[in-house]
Amino acid sequence: MPVDHYENFPVASVLLPKRLVPAVEAIYAFARSADDLADEGNAAPAERLAALSSYEAALDGIERGELQTDPMFRRLAAVIAQFGLPLQPFRDLLSAFRQDIVTTRYQKLEELLDYCRRSANPVGYLMLSLYGAADERNVRDSDAICSALQLINFLQDVAIDRQKDRIYIPLDDLAAHGVAPGQLDRQLVDANWRALMAFEVERTRALMLSGAPLARRLPGRIGWELRLVVQGGLRILDKIEQVGYDVFSRRPKLNAFDWLVLGWRALKM
Repeated sequence: MPVDHYENFPVASVLLPKRLVPAVEAIYAFARSADDLADEGNAAPAERLAALSSYEAALDGIERGELQTDPMFRRLAAVIAQFGLPLQPFRDLLSAFRQDIVTTRYQKLEELLDYCRRSANPVGYLMLSLYGAADERNVRDSDAICSALQLINFLQDVAIDRQKDRIYIPLDDLAAHGVAPGQLDRQLVDANWRALMAFEVERTRALMLSGAPLARRLPGRIGWELRLVVQGGLRILDKIEQVGYDVFSRRPKLNAFDWLVLGWRALKM
């Protein structure tokens, strides 16, 4: 499975060393398929939760050293053994995917960041582990970058998430800026909405920049890949601002010109 569209995985996978490509693909396949179980199709919540429980059982089997019959889990078990990866990041991902099924609102930023801790940060930790660079300082900065990427995705996808009856902007923030949840259904872009989004964008940008030193600190391909990841996230925030925070009618996304901008900004870092 190619590494292409799971939002919490590196956007510059072409820079991956060939020796790591099978490992990243195995981790990606696990995360992508589990995320799809939680999000895609018409299955009832109970069915989705049961399917994710089967993934948890497979991780338990890997932990016990049992031979996996499913090819995806067999590949994952081999990668975990080869690189000595802990199982907790995989369990954290499943926890976040289960939460997506049962939780559609977040009252406070702290609750949303706890979700990011399990939905996004494990990916950064696993990538650092593959490179043998998962020390305390690196993990701290990686967590900031990964959580920022997740929040950026939420800001991009306000309209898409609303169609799934989800709101990933803290309700406290909506209330503080005079935006009722129902305004998202009407897709009303007024002064209150713009003030809210400007606040969210700036806070998320600050979080991303707090972790950005990791991209300059890591050597070689992983450093360059991370520079593009950071600049890609910051570029999306720029584009949200450029459309006047109207993410309902114009979902910000990267185009060919943006990649030239990202390359230049990565060099300047």
